Amino acid sequence: MQVDSGDAAWVLAASALVLFMTPGLALFYGGLVRRKSVLNMMMMSFSAIGVVTILWVLYGYSLGFSTDWRSGLLGNLDRVGLGSAIDNVSGTVPELAFASFQLMFAIITVALISGSIADRAKFGGWVVFVILWATLVYFPVAHWVFFFGDPKVAGDGGWLGDRLGALDFAGGTVVHANAGAAALALTIVLGRRVGWPRDPGRPHNVPFVLLGSAILWFGWFGFNAGSALAANSQAAVAFMNTQVATATAALAWISVEKLRSGHATAVGFASGAVAGLVAITPACASVDPLGAIVVGGLAGGICALAVSLKFRLGLDDSLDVVGIHLVAGMLGALLIGFLATPTVTGILTSDSADGPAGLLYGGGLAQLGKQAVAVGAVVAYSFVVTLVLGVIVDRTVGFRIPREDEIVGVDEITHAETAYDFGDISRYEVQRGDYYEQGYYEPR
Repeated sequence: MQVDSGDAAWVLAASALVLFMTPGLALFYGGLVRRKSVLNMMMMSFSAIGVVTILWVLYGYSLGFSTDWRSGLLGNLDRVGLGSAIDNVSGTVPELAFASFQLMFAIITVALISGSIADRAKFGGWVVFVILWATLVYFPVAHWVFFFGDPKVAGDGGWLGDRLGALDFAGGTVVHANAGAAALALTIVLGRRVGWPRDPGRPHNVPFVLLGSAILWFGWFGFNAGSALAANSQAAVAFMNTQVATATAALAWISVEKLRSGHATAVGFASGAVAGLVAITPACASVDPLGAIVVGGLAGGICALAVSLKFRLGLDDSLDVVGIHLVAGMLGALLIGFLATPTVTGILTSDSADGPAGLLYGGGLAQLGKQAVAVGAVVAYSFVVTLVLGVIVDRTVGFRIPREDEIVGVDEITHAETAYDFGDISRYEVQRGDYYEQGYYEPR
């Protein structure tokens, strides 16, 4: 096929939007942590941009998006270095535009994991983990779900998307359930922060949280609508569904807060919006706008309740990566099995009624079963491999900072920087103030 300039322009713009989401995530996470670890938290996201980009060019894209070398599990090495992709066309866009778009997905998936281990991870250990996890988890899983081979050759692509027929338009399993399962594993490996749960760690900068969530919301239109890889009706449906589900989820979250505690918080609105964005990601090209309201409402309400389970389970998931990304990612993928609308899923076919249908639209249990297999396979694989990788990193280069360094602050110890200039206030007084917050010293 020939390159369509409009489609190419949209995919390149969407790629930039998705890249912008990672700095947005850094602000979102940075606002949620204590002031003495905000730079480290943000650096974990920015370092993912650097590391994953190099891996993607060297071999990541090839492993994820080259023709299978075995049973739909992994691509070959035909695209190593991306040189062979320069003159190729993927659909109606240059293959390098498609490769750039998918690179941004890989970056933010890795960055999402960091929120679960805030305040206590060694930066060097994190970088080593990023290299291992992207290679052994993200690249294979992206191939399973996102790679569709030659349409003339049946079953030429990944085993979950192309061969099984599971629907995941923009990454509910590949990105969010994948990252959420990894976050759960690392939470177990690194253990609790000092003083948790007595001191759960209050957000130090709520305006950062709101600004970060706004950037995520804005960039997510590239994430979802850009996954159509063309400026077409499918992109328009994904765009509208993204807005509808996100708004609904934010309202659902603060409604649960209001009923539970009597307060609707700014952090709750931002968290609910993210939950809605996550849940609609796999379903944005499978449901209609009314279905998007259902997806968003369930995601906002369920995730608002799910985040508190970490206290009952004793798992210090610092920034609720498990409660939001794992739960909402799984929920959105499974809801496709109930709410997939044939006129939406078949929007690019000659007969729109030919698209897969969910249980509530006459499709029976078939699509729900496929969705369940995809969710189960990705979550199980990501959790087990991440658990092993986390232990390996911890016992070699080290993954958890010493207790004393955690109390002083990982920004000062690791990066020799602080996020805020306190003027004439001595470092001792700043540290002592943090000790007061954590209950180590009582004011005289």
